[in-house]
Amino acid sequence: MKTETNCPPQGRRNRNIPRWDKLDNTAHLFPVIAGESMTNTYRIAVELNEEVDGAKLQEALNIVLPKFDLFNVRMRTGLFWYYFEENGKKAPTVKREHTYPCRFIQPNKYRSYMFRVRYYKKRISLEVFHVLTDGMGGINFLKELTYQYLRLVHPELREKDGDALSSDTSLNREDSFLRNYRKSAKKGYQSKKAYEIKGEKLDSEEFGVIHGYVKIPALKEVSHKYGMSINEYLVATYVWSIYKECLHGMTSERAIRAAVPVNLRPFFDSVTTKNFFVMVSAELIPDKENMTYEEVLERVKTSLRSQINKEHLEELFSYNVSNQQNLFASAVPLFLKNIAIRLVYTQSALANTTTITNIGNVKLKPEYEPYVQMFHAFLSMSKGQLLKATVCSYQDTLAVTFSSVLAEPHVQRAFFRQLAADGLEVTIESNGVYV
Repeated sequence: MKTETNCPPQGRRNRNIPRWDKLDNTAHLFPVIAGESMTNTYRIAVELNEEVDGAKLQEALNIVLPKFDLFNVRMRTGLFWYYFEENGKKAPTVKREHTYPCRFIQPNKYRSYMFRVRYYKKRISLEVFHVLTDGMGGINFLKELTYQYLRLVHPELREKDGDALSSDTSLNREDSFLRNYRKSAKKGYQSKKAYEIKGEKLDSEEFGVIHGYVKIPALKEVSHKYGMSINEYLVATYVWSIYKECLHGMTSERAIRAAVPVNLRPFFDSVTTKNFFVMVSAELIPDKENMTYEEVLERVKTSLRSQINKEHLEELFSYNVSNQQNLFASAVPLFLKNIAIRLVYTQSALANTTTITNIGNVKLKPEYEPYVQMFHAFLSMSKGQLLKATVCSYQDTLAVTFSSVLAEPHVQRAFFRQLAADGLEVTIESNGVYV
């Protein structure tokens, strides 16, 4: 196992040379494949119990951003690799939302920052270019931004906490992939092309979002009835919905695979705020007609449980890191590396039908809880995946959010109907694209 010191960003600090930092192992992919049609931007949002004051939110961002080296950077292009450099500019401008979400974050806009902050009525939204960090890093930043905003609006909170970051907020920036990988030549992930969801698309730039809210105690009861965890139940029900609505109970030579990002931090004792996740695939091979709901749930559960263990997860990212170490260790110009990365990405992306990720339960400091109603999150589209799902919970409520550029929400509708058929009460919201 390779180790490296857990230190501040690489590069020496002086008055003339800005700090710089390497991209983590996963982050190398995103600047290569990102663009207007595949933005690699995700959103995490918080719903408050009061209207958002845009000026106060800007003030809060101005205070918080300098404390987060991870977000206070711009991306630069070198001869052999991309790298981060301290930005040094004023914080990007907070704006009232007026366009569809998860648009491409162009490196030369937003004062070269790789995130944006928007608000609308009671909602504060953080959109992040995935090159910076994964969902856990985004939650870290949004929580502190929310705390600071609420302190400005409610001075009694500021009198108690001041403007300091919470003691449980990590600022660690190690590349945990490099610290934990073992040299490996064994490929652990699928590369065979999966079933692809197709259909009429929304108009250019339109982006459909549907939130479904359920109570966690009831959801836990239903999941346990099937002998599954909440996450397994939601993933399997999603796969079932694709099977019913797209294949209509027929067989298929191509498997339905849902990519499921797994947060590696608890497996490898990491608190990094950089990307540290790996994808497993919840697989259903429709090898017979008219499979029952229970059959699909059992197959998906077996598929997930065979993969989500420390040994297999280590195998997955060790293969990627080993290959990339060989590629980046050689004196290969960046444009040639990018060609290789695109080829590998295309193969791996088409090996999955969709993605469903679970951000987890967002916990706030008790004194801030009365001001916050809910959190939710969702993903932008990627190659071959025109529909994705994200799970996020707060207190006793869980949100399943579908993001899509497909014109008809057949799969989403089937998913929520199945939850209702299992006895769950579901509250639906959308951004108005689907009427």
